[in-house]
Amino acid sequence: MINYNPKDWFTFIFRFSRADTFRKLLPLMLAVSVYSAAIAYVEINFISVNDSQNLRNVGMMHNVLGFVISLLLVFRTNTAYDRWWEGRKIWGGLTNSSRNLAIKLEAFVTDESDKQFFRKTIPNYAYALRNLLRENEDYHELDPVLDLKPGKHIPNQIAASMYQRVHDLFKKNKITDAQLWILNEEVKTFTEYCGACERIKNTPIPFTYSVFIKKFIFFYVMTLPFGWVFSLGYYIVPVVGLILYALASLELIAEEIENPFGTDANDLPIDQICFNIRKHVSELLA
Repeated sequence: MINYNPKDWFTFIFRFSRADTFRKLLPLMLAVSVYSAAIAYVEINFISVNDSQNLRNVGMMHNVLGFVISLLLVFRTNTAYDRWWEGRKIWGGLTNSSRNLAIKLEAFVTDESDKQFFRKTIPNYAYALRNLLRENEDYHELDPVLDLKPGKHIPNQIAASMYQRVHDLFKKNKITDAQLWILNEEVKTFTEYCGACERIKNTPIPFTYSVFIKKFIFFYVMTLPFGWVFSLGYYIVPVVGLILYALASLELIAEEIENPFGTDANDLPIDQICFNIRKHVSELLA
């Protein structure tokens, strides 16, 4: 995730980061500009006055479709941002649950070996969930406290081991039944957050809807020169490029943030969140 000062907006105009859509769209913008120039050349030099009157009316179609495409893109962007923000709330909730569990364990449990177990497994869950969402099988950042079985759901294995340890504490009379209930509620939230993340990751925007928006943008931009050449002349070349940049950028941004758990520049700072969970839990259960 890119950290920036939102008040320093003037420098954004002249700075192009790795996540900027201008870089990604530049080849397409150049191709569309060449296409627009060719259309403008043909219409200006080879189209008669009578035929041009009909072509001028094509612009009326764009006036109507422009309103429709703006509504679609607003809905698309808002939906993607809702997914991004929900993902941030989920990981914020996981952070709070990790801290709450560590605080209560510090108060309830006196055995150092039990504290050591949870000191490792609670952060392990965050790292394992991150790797699961990114489809990363490298679990070298997990503290080797459990005999995890590769190929199976690692977060579930860690959550099951935490619940089993809490239950063992109760059977050994190290905690009361009231404390067991409190700890059980905290451990349960881990699996709930995992399921919420998997729901976001595994349920992308419907394929037909995504394809329709891309086709709509493509045909809208490709037909712009036909009706506007006689009004703008060769100025249609930068105008079409700018319109393509505006419309396609919104779609690219929505595509990037609708799955907020990856490693793109605008995705959530999950690595930092996992590091903070490990740091805070270690401090609380020190």
